[in-house]
Amino acid sequence: MLLSIDEFLWALRRDGFAVSTAQAIDVARACDLVGFGDRGTLRDAIGAVVVERAADLRRYRACFDRFFSPGGAHVGDLWGRLRERGFSDGELSALRDLLSAAAERSGASGDAIAFQALTGTAGELDRALQAAGIARVLAPMTSSLQVGFFAQRVMDQLGVPAVASALRRIRSALEEALGEERGRSLAEALAAELERMRHRVRERVTLSLRRVEGEEPAAQGRMDVPFASLGEGEMEEVRRAVKELSVRLRGAERLRRRRARRGRIDPHRTLRRSLQTGGVPFQPARRARRRDKPRLMILCDVSDSVRVAARFMLEFVCAAQELFDRTRSFVFVSELAETTELFEALPASSALERIQRGEVVSRAHNSNYGRALLAFEERHGRDVDRRVTLVILGDGRTNYFADEAEIVRRLRDRARALLWLCPEGPGAWGTGDSAMPRYAAAATKVLVARTARELESAAREVVARRA
Repeated sequence: MLLSIDEFLWALRRDGFAVSTAQAIDVARACDLVGFGDRGTLRDAIGAVVVERAADLRRYRACFDRFFSPGGAHVGDLWGRLRERGFSDGELSALRDLLSAAAERSGASGDAIAFQALTGTAGELDRALQAAGIARVLAPMTSSLQVGFFAQRVMDQLGVPAVASALRRIRSALEEALGEERGRSLAEALAAELERMRHRVRERVTLSLRRVEGEEPAAQGRMDVPFASLGEGEMEEVRRAVKELSVRLRGAERLRRRRARRGRIDPHRTLRRSLQTGGVPFQPARRARRRDKPRLMILCDVSDSVRVAARFMLEFVCAAQELFDRTRSFVFVSELAETTELFEALPASSALERIQRGEVVSRAHNSNYGRALLAFEERHGRDVDRRVTLVILGDGRTNYFADEAEIVRRLRDRARALLWLCPEGPGAWGTGDSAMPRYAAAATKVLVARTARELESAAREVVARRA
């Protein structure tokens, strides 16, 4: 169990907590003191050591719950994961011997560390990255466009290509030792584990970039905190950032309009005009581009699971009304209601409070995406045309009701674009009652919006789709 606690401490470090070696020792002592029998007591004991600010307590608890949830980051080492997949101790013993032999052969070239990272826990990978000098490798990185390049450099430094080559050679040995079917299954499981490690390396590279870029590290960190983990003070700062974004976008829109009024130089008309006067004086002819202002329709799930993300998105829509010719907003849990007039009649904060209190749609029911989509198509589907950008915000968790993904496809075909903002990452799609894979296939594009930074990127994408 202490190995799992060590892995959890590495997860806290990745989440932005500065856990020192001395604190790690104190955590081990605290765990020894309270034991592992009660989850809440264990969480509070570790939190008493590693959480130094009250504002970080909610984020710590969310990290603890994610890590120790059944589908969370607490996944043990390679052998535990393979055992859960149904491979026997004898099969794993054969694999262990083959991997040990491959690691010994790679030891001379310095690639054995990658084998340790593959077979160990997430904490083992972090230690391997430190040993491989990840900070030195990533020092020249300055842009998110370089993440892929530097992730490959880190993997080369770690020795991942050597592991991939060794796994290809091991496949035939496994089939010979275990039989073709079992050997192939185990080899495919290993290939999936290697891909998992590549993904984790890329995540570490992305996190390293986020830690160094930006002017104000604390604010930068808050922009990357998942909505569910934001404290009240942090939510207020993120809310200000969302409003500032809308101000910047409105400024850009005013500049675009001034340029549009002047128009672009039309070379053909300019030449014809110049022929009449011999080019003296030279008078350029301009042509103004007629551009219809597009419309926005936004459909928000306001159930508890996406409450914060929906609030920020609705605030952005209210603040950026002039970017669109007509903005209509709708909210739903199980029932659907239009909130356009509500936001026109009341300040955004008052309208949002009424929604949160359940005065617009009942929040006592479970989300029913199929029912809401049916109601939207029946009542407002005829209003969706090529001038409309339709945005749906929700996690796509249907509570096992019909998902009606075909309605999303029909709306997409009628609209300028149908963008789906999802506050869950792709790793959670399709798990449990999630219908996101079907919604993703039906939408124009899915934009992940788990944090304020991702929501900002999604908002920019919504505005860019007007062109």
